[in-house]
Amino acid sequence: MAGKSRVAKYQADRTNQKLYFRRLACQAAGSSNDKQLYQAHCETAIFHLYGSFLAFMQELAQFYSLYMTVPTLESIEQELSARTQASPEIQRLQQLQQQGFLANIVRAYQRCLYAVIKDRPISEEVGMNDTGKEPRDLIVNVVTLSNQWLPDEATIREWRQQLLELIEQLRAGMVEF
Repeated sequence: MAGKSRVAKYQADRTNQKLYFRRLACQAAGSSNDKQLYQAHCETAIFHLYGSFLAFMQELAQFYSLYMTVPTLESIEQELSARTQASPEIQRLQQLQQQGFLANIVRAYQRCLYAVIKDRPISEEVGMNDTGKEPRDLIVNVVTLSNQWLPDEATIREWRQQLLELIEQLRAGMVEF
């Protein structure tokens, strides 16, 4: 590439920065003895790991000269399809988002955002008090929440390595003609 480096031209620095932030969060989790602090650091690591995936979407959009504010796999695919282009990078990412480590990252990210829904009717979970007017049991004690769904920092490190290797492979194939 003449003139600009790949990092400057395609904003790869944001992807790399998010991966670095994930590493810092995992280091903090690994050195924490407090369960809630450990969970907080692991969730932070997941947010940054997912953020690195989103930042890579922006890299792809830039590479294909698609000036999108919030690119997604679907929006990039649609824009390229309108140009009668296809992206092997998008196809590979879609496969991994359906089944593979990327699907696990997305699932963990969503679990960080939303509580796991139990198979109970809403009326049982948030009942009315004796007067029938005020909801009860709305305050959740964080200590009692189960975090069995939360991957440990070793799993998050493994996902990071897989994502980093994938991004490096995809970047190697993203050459200008």
